[in-house]
Amino acid sequence: MRTETPQAIRLSEYRPPAFLVDEVHLTFDLQPNTTRVKARLAVRRDGDHAEPLVFNGERLKPVSVAVDGRRLTDAEHTIDAEFLTIPDVPDAFTLETEVEIDPANNRALEGLYMSGGRFCTQCEAEGFRKITFWPDRPDVLSRFTVRIEADRRYQRLLANGNRIEGGELPGGRHYAVWNDPFPKPCYLFALVAGELDVLEDKLVTMSGRTVDLQIYVDPGMAPRAAYAMDALKRSMTWDEQAYGREYDLDLFMIVAVRDFNFGAMENKGLNIFNASLLLADPATATDLDYERIEAVVAHEYFHNWTGNRITCRDWFQLCLKEGLTVFREQGFCADMRGEAVARIKAVKALRTRQFAEDQGPLAHPVRPSSYMKIENFYTATIYEKGSEVIGMLKTLVGADAFREGMDLYFARWDGHATTVEAFIQCFAEASGKDLSRFFAWYEQAGTPRVSLRRSYDAAAKTVTLTLTQANPPTSSQPETQPLPLPVTLGLMDHEGRTLAFERDGRAMDETLVLLDGETVSVTLDGVESEPVVSALRGFSAPVVLTTDAAARERYVQLASDPDLFNRWEAGQDLAAGLILGRAAGKPDEVGEERYAEALGRALQDQASDEAFKALLLTLPAETDLALLRSPVDPAAIHAARDALRLRLAVHLDDELRRLHTGLQDLGEFSPDAAGAGRRALRNAALELMAANPRHETAEIAAGHYRAARNMTDMIGGLNALMLIGGQAYEDALADFFERFKAEPLVVDKWFALQARDPSETALGRILGLTAHPAFDAQNPNRLRALVSSFANFNPVRFHEPSGAGYRFLADQIIAVDRYNPMTAARLVDPLGGWKRLVPELGMKMRAELERIVAVEGLSRNVYELATRALD
Repeated sequence: MRTETPQAIRLSEYRPPAFLVDEVHLTFDLQPNTTRVKARLAVRRDGDHAEPLVFNGERLKPVSVAVDGRRLTDAEHTIDAEFLTIPDVPDAFTLETEVEIDPANNRALEGLYMSGGRFCTQCEAEGFRKITFWPDRPDVLSRFTVRIEADRRYQRLLANGNRIEGGELPGGRHYAVWNDPFPKPCYLFALVAGELDVLEDKLVTMSGRTVDLQIYVDPGMAPRAAYAMDALKRSMTWDEQAYGREYDLDLFMIVAVRDFNFGAMENKGLNIFNASLLLADPATATDLDYERIEAVVAHEYFHNWTGNRITCRDWFQLCLKEGLTVFREQGFCADMRGEAVARIKAVKALRTRQFAEDQGPLAHPVRPSSYMKIENFYTATIYEKGSEVIGMLKTLVGADAFREGMDLYFARWDGHATTVEAFIQCFAEASGKDLSRFFAWYEQAGTPRVSLRRSYDAAAKTVTLTLTQANPPTSSQPETQPLPLPVTLGLMDHEGRTLAFERDGRAMDETLVLLDGETVSVTLDGVESEPVVSALRGFSAPVVLTTDAAARERYVQLASDPDLFNRWEAGQDLAAGLILGRAAGKPDEVGEERYAEALGRALQDQASDEAFKALLLTLPAETDLALLRSPVDPAAIHAARDALRLRLAVHLDDELRRLHTGLQDLGEFSPDAAGAGRRALRNAALELMAANPRHETAEIAAGHYRAARNMTDMIGGLNALMLIGGQAYEDALADFFERFKAEPLVVDKWFALQARDPSETALGRILGLTAHPAFDAQNPNRLRALVSSFANFNPVRFHEPSGAGYRFLADQIIAVDRYNPMTAARLVDPLGGWKRLVPELGMKMRAELERIVAVEGLSRNVYELATRALD
């Protein structure tokens, strides 16, 4: 058992830093096991106080500490496992320290570590303290000058900013000096050294400056960075056009590394990326990979202004950079991939990850009030819900005032570490609106429940709409309040035609209703017939909406709603109702046939693009369906969803075959939205065909796999064969591994696909894969591919009645926590839903959480999440 309880850090206890560091000079003597780091800091006392100097420092072997050139004695300073303390210092002085660290054995992948024979860093959130002694908090902004010395075999010596010097050293060594002219918090520090190829390009900014662009990758991999380079140039141009933000340095670099706890990191001028989110070609990357690369490259670039030039005062303000940058990223993706499709995918991700988070014991506000380890709060609530909150802000103040508010924010806070309050104040000033109540979105956890009821008066030709909200309590907030909710809506007749109406004497065909209390009613005039209400268009607020609409009105929306999000949403609602009804023992076979017919008509709609049709063809995920019922019986949901898949496959057999044949791509591969949409629809058709037990289905899937001319179609064929099972699947698996065993990112796909296998033998296969020579639990990508994919995307096997799935996950968490607590903690979340399961499953899941918490020496990362999950 743990002998101590980690103490929480609280927002209410925030104090400004006691000392600031204006300038820092770092010298790295890079050696795999004995890297020496010398730091010379210009330190000054912040304010009128006599506090001792206390700097963070973990896993450092101290060599020397000096103040103003004089080496301190042991009596003049103390160093423990977490801090350097100097009781007596001047108001302004130079602090010089030298430490030794061991990058080669840094398996936690925080601070300075080695990956693929190269040195690299990861300092967000609190990794810099593992490099040198420092006030490791985001409100200490400093100008960095960095000298890197290394053996010549470490070809590239990279750091933030501009390279101002370099050359040879005795003994086959060389050096480089970098200077970053912009003050930054230490979490944005970056260093990379090693043998790397580079892809280079240039971009001319809107002011006419030329920026050099460089992407560094494994030797021989430069051609695979071409799409990332294209995405970078497009995102830089987009940010100029959409927000007036021009890049500020003359050089922008990205480096791909193999071992990385995160997806990517926005270090000023030197982004470090997980290779899986940077490298792509048609033979090794799927369309989803291309899409993610485009989004993540843009996201990290957009951080240059929303995160770097303006950063967080403290880690409680994390949403200020992440939620805002996700919002900017989603705007870019909408312009690149199509607004409706991008919005649907964003909401699917929100519901799968964040709605589940809100319903469990790990629920927390967009701006948390306390934490033990900040790494545990890089969550869907901070990112995706944080983005939704900013989207509502834009809706409430209007597009013009929103842009004015952003311009004011950039002008006022450039070069500073600030707060969410300061951000919101900019929009209040720009719009002239009182946004004080809107701030509750940042302080209250949970997903609001909104109900819509309507009453039509045929004689008066009016419809009265009544919206009511409820905010269920969460584990951390037993008392909640109404939130301001923008609800965009329109009307249609029962033939699917748009119905115009009047509101407050103004003619319109769409309106915004603000639900800012428990209930609000609005009356629309001039409504010529009883309407079908299309509410929450574009998913204008992150809520769960229920209405009094009959199923026939959902079919009208599915066929004709001018808002494509609501057209897709209508299909999802109809499918969810049918699946959950069957899972509860009340199958509606007539309704299932009607749904299949409607879906067939939608697939034949020539006005819809293929990417949208692919989304229509995909049924709600089992994990999403589980959020709509309590207690949850995962096996019943799985069986009911499979039953609907079978009915659709049989009913739509001819149409699915037509799509599968007609959409075969025989031309040159293009990762653009149109090409990706065609492949998405063809593979979605094949996946649904796999539910049909016709004997030739496996032959079609195997032929699809063999004929694939790109990784998207190859994985599509392999996925269909996995759902069918049998020898054809085993043969394809073996063939796939043999062909791609030298491609780490493709082998990750091989592991991930098997982790999602819903067959009864899947867990045994997964256990066996942990002993496979290609499985390396110390590589976060490989671990996530097998373990996280299983726990998050294979509910029927994860929730096996024996509890073996829970036991497997707990074993992995305990093992990984010994060397990489950050990655281990990210595996805890699937164990947090035990209260919502049927009791015979919930108690088994809880028992595994209790086993984790009882482990001696458990990290604070895992302890925090596991104990919260038990609440």
